Amino acid sequence: MKDEAHRSDSAVLTAVREGVLHVTINRPDKRNALNRATLDALRTAFTEAKRDDALHAVVLSAAGERSFAAGGDLREFDALRSEADAAALFDHAAAALDAIRATSVPVIAALNGTALGGGAELAVACDYRVAAAHACIGFVQATLAITTGFSGGEDLFALLGPARAMRVLAQARVIDAHEALALGLIDDIAEQGQPLEARVAQFVQPFVDRPPHVVRAMKQIAATHRRALSQATRDAERAAFVATWSNPAHWEQAQKFLDRQRASTDGSKTKPA
Repeated sequence: MKDEAHRSDSAVLTAVREGVLHVTINRPDKRNALNRATLDALRTAFTEAKRDDALHAVVLSAAGERSFAAGGDLREFDALRSEADAAALFDHAAAALDAIRATSVPVIAALNGTALGGGAELAVACDYRVAAAHACIGFVQATLAITTGFSGGEDLFALLGPARAMRVLAQARVIDAHEALALGLIDDIAEQGQPLEARVAQFVQPFVDRPPHVVRAMKQIAATHRRALSQATRDAERAAFVATWSNPAHWEQAQKFLDRQRASTDGSKTKPA
């Protein structure tokens, strides 16, 4: 397939190269945090990808080397306080992740750095995760006194099973790439000094080598199995998020987090050049 630019905007960049759609979250100055505009752009990119019969795979990556996605953009979501607000936030984010899950070819998340909170949920919504040697993943939602809020809990429980998934959520810690590989959270790691892009290209190659209609058939089988596992989980996950998001304990922790962010920003502004 001829290389071509496909779509670009301020939040997400997309391009097709050799039958692979590359989708890049483009907010490096915000550690690629997921606000509503970014979630909308991701949903659009993956919805459009479903219509391209020539694709073999999609690679989801992020700009920079520091962060794949630092979670939901709490500065924007801070105003969402009611149960109705929380339910709308969950549904909005879930729609973006559902567009990824519904993509008709395999989706590979290229973890260039930290994937935290909603960013970890975004990563596990993809079919595979390939990580840079320094990358890490953390389901840290419990540090804000909430549960998974983007619908990624259903993917985490399917990947790890109920017992291990609950423990990962309760520990709420950042897990390095090698431990995440052993747990089954990621699928491959770039060797020290190896560019992540090269490792991802190696991982994607088997899908590129097969005719697109065969790859799509494989993905259809996998997607049917995945839906069967997750259907009973979504409503419970949504209800749990709404209950924890609207609880005062969450807002107490969220305020502490925002205060630390503001102090860090103010401090950097006053440091000598």
